[in-house]
Amino acid sequence: MTDTLIERNPEILGGTPVFAGTRVPVRILMEHLEAGDRLDEFLSDFPTVTREQAVSLLERATAMVVSGSIESAA
Repeated sequence: MTDTLIERNPEILGGTPVFAGTRVPVRILMEHLEAGDRLDEFLSDFPTVTREQAVSLLERATAMVVSGSIESAA
């Protein structure tokens, strides 16, 4: 999957989805938030990710959950 937000390339971290233009896996943002870190802390730790990218990813994830695009993991 490649778009302006997320890249998936076998040459970058074995195809792990990363923020476009970086080598930062998108899962790292979720892990930081799950740990209780603020978005600013994540952005400070990964300066190649822009605030716009992080917010867009969170908005996309929220929209998928609200619309029911993601089935329950339970």
